[in-house]
Amino acid sequence: MSIRPRYRRVSALQRQFFNREGLLAVYDEELRDIAERPRILNVVGIGGIGKSRLLQELRQRTPESFRTARLDLQLPTLRQQEDALAVLRTEFGAQGVKFDRFDIAYAVLWQRVHPQLQMDRRNTPFAEESEVLSKILDEAMGLPVFGTAAGLVRLTGRAMANRQRRQRIEADPTLQELDGLSNAELGHAVTYLFAQEMRQSARERPYVLFVDAYEAMVPTPLPGGRSFATDAWVRDLLGQLDGGLTVLASREALPWAAYDRDWAAVIRKARVGGLPMAARLDLLAQAGITEIPRQRSIAEASAGVPFYLHLAVDTHLQNPALDADAGTSEEIVQRFLQHVAPDEVRILELLSIARTFDVEVFRVIGRTFDLPTNLLTWESLTAYSFAYPLPQGWYRLHQLMIAALQGHLSPAVRRHVHSVLREHWEGLADRVEAGTESGGVARSSPLREAVYHGLHAGNLSPERILKHADRAIGMSSRQAVDGMVKDLRDHLASAVGTEGDTAALDGIRDAADCLEAESKLELGDANGAIALTLAGEAPVRSVVSARLALAGANARRIAGESSLAARIFEKVWEEHDGEARTSAGLCVSDIRMWQGDFEGAFALAEEVHGICAPEERVTRGDLKRLMHLGHRFLMDFGRAEELMDQAEEEYRAAGAVIGLANIRTNRAELLAFTDPEAAVTEAGSALEVQLDLGAQHEIGKVYTAMGIAQTRLGRLDRAEQSFHNANAALDRAGYRSGRARADMFRAFLLLRRGEREATRDLLLHAAREFEICQVYPSLILAIHRAAERIGVADQEIMALAERARPSLRIPGAAEDLDQRTEDVLSMFIEVAS
Repeated sequence: MSIRPRYRRVSALQRQFFNREGLLAVYDEELRDIAERPRILNVVGIGGIGKSRLLQELRQRTPESFRTARLDLQLPTLRQQEDALAVLRTEFGAQGVKFDRFDIAYAVLWQRVHPQLQMDRRNTPFAEESEVLSKILDEAMGLPVFGTAAGLVRLTGRAMANRQRRQRIEADPTLQELDGLSNAELGHAVTYLFAQEMRQSARERPYVLFVDAYEAMVPTPLPGGRSFATDAWVRDLLGQLDGGLTVLASREALPWAAYDRDWAAVIRKARVGGLPMAARLDLLAQAGITEIPRQRSIAEASAGVPFYLHLAVDTHLQNPALDADAGTSEEIVQRFLQHVAPDEVRILELLSIARTFDVEVFRVIGRTFDLPTNLLTWESLTAYSFAYPLPQGWYRLHQLMIAALQGHLSPAVRRHVHSVLREHWEGLADRVEAGTESGGVARSSPLREAVYHGLHAGNLSPERILKHADRAIGMSSRQAVDGMVKDLRDHLASAVGTEGDTAALDGIRDAADCLEAESKLELGDANGAIALTLAGEAPVRSVVSARLALAGANARRIAGESSLAARIFEKVWEEHDGEARTSAGLCVSDIRMWQGDFEGAFALAEEVHGICAPEERVTRGDLKRLMHLGHRFLMDFGRAEELMDQAEEEYRAAGAVIGLANIRTNRAELLAFTDPEAAVTEAGSALEVQLDLGAQHEIGKVYTAMGIAQTRLGRLDRAEQSFHNANAALDRAGYRSGRARADMFRAFLLLRRGEREATRDLLLHAAREFEICQVYPSLILAIHRAAERIGVADQEIMALAERARPSLRIPGAAEDLDQRTEDVLSMFIEVAS
């Protein structure tokens, strides 16, 4: 077996592009004209025409005064916004670009979609490469760090010695707004800050970004313009890259100006055609094919497409004595496969199933099919012109060669290779998760590749897809889950019109809908999640269907459809007996309690707690905290404190940062009724934690507790400011019932100031809001009783109380609740009177 010399191909490659003087001149002109505005040079040409190699050549000829980076969209992971930005940040960062603000924003986004993980050097993106993040983690000295903009900016003030950079971070208006943004808005802000950092760096050194294989991003136009939306983040990024040049290769000219005419002034098209005959002959001669008739035959058969010319050179280098010549481009491919060593052809056929591969994938395939796995064979395979090198020792094959190679494999062999690769990627995920391997190109999504190959092997159940997705999130890769959804959708689309297993396809579709609905919920897109789910008619016995139903129910609850959400929760709880049952039980208990069925909620919460698995500590903590809240709303403060302590113990054992932070809020709320002086102090501590987390609804609840305590202490001006802050946060969170509860207690502040009519109006408003939201009937009754004691009860307040009373089911005697209610009202009304 021979190793083909690379130097000959490089020489031919250079000469190939020296014959495209026009395009090179355009590139040089664009470099000279870089200004403070976006510019895109769109290199357009058919598959195999040499666009990828042209981009390599353009990058090599770019002056050293420019920074450069490359984004290969042929790689599935790099079609995800977060992964692509991470790669670009790493490449440009290695060339001296400072990404302080972007790194903080990216960490905030990462934390938002991985709330169960703490920031540390193992989990946090760019923890080693980023000066600002590494200093923050060093400053924390091993203490928990939670990624919110407010918290990270504050830590930066202590950790960053460079005064100018520190002030730039602390004064940045975008960073100051991040914690109030939805996840979708936060994604836009991250892209904006990346572009801002690049614009800043371009003042000292301009840059060129090379984007290859755009067609992989939008492979096939779909009805309704949906294909255009799939590349939205690319357009969003490139449209903001001032001070540099983007060179983007695609098979068709970018159609963006058809959607937005402003793109016409940004994009310059440069078409790459077939090589002229003289250039083809020159390339072949440089590669060692010197016989004129043979040169002419290959040159004509290639139609000037470099892929076929290089493949003919590969064939010649492998078998120089070969006499016959190919007559068409297809024959060039077949002659290569016929005259290369059989073992090499067989390995290439099998490797064509992998979207990317490294030496370990090569060895796994070789061992499975009893083929050579030595280093000489590996170097021979990766020396071919159609094997494109990627960072860290990974490769991909040219799409035209993949199509030719896979055509030689039977469906059974393809499925078997997919099965082998699924096992390999799952093993890699295990090692990455255990910290024994970095994963290289695959670090962020080994489980995505496992799902992809499992789909094509036909041996991956919908339940296993969800388990892989859950593991991917645990490995800090929400974008890998989004990639899984895309692969699932592509698989379903390719099955249209085939005689596939209908039940299996339905299961895959449910898995895709479930993962996408859960993702949309995290982004705050309740309507998007509702559109993916049925209103309760679907069966819920499987884990996938149950989780899909729960996602739809939670979305409907957010959208205000509480009764429908409750029915769906009940259905899952009653009909599903798998691992999603505890989540359903928690949801049912929660909604029962807020609707007034405390007795049923507590009984169900205890039942669910009893069936929780040992590792479900967070769920057990949530159940105890739910019962704490219920007893606090029933004004049984002693029992509420016991349950709060039990919940805190569960959260602490699980290391649940969010749960422990919410306990701080609940403690302040409880102390507002039992020890107002201590409540003010506790609320201050809780507020600091919740501001770090950026949880607006919790911030609103803390300010409400502070306002209640300050009202009781007679600090009315301070209480007024606390309620004002509470309302602002609760409105930002869209927490309507929480805002109404704050208004209920603010009414007692007005009462202490002698504003009886304003007190009545605010109490009435709060009661109306509770009824609209279908929550807190016990508080509607408390409002009615308060109005009676103050002497402002009217017919509407009485009617609200009468409608609320039947909803209330409480443990113990009603007289006991009435007495506790009187005691609490006396904290506010007796002093006022």
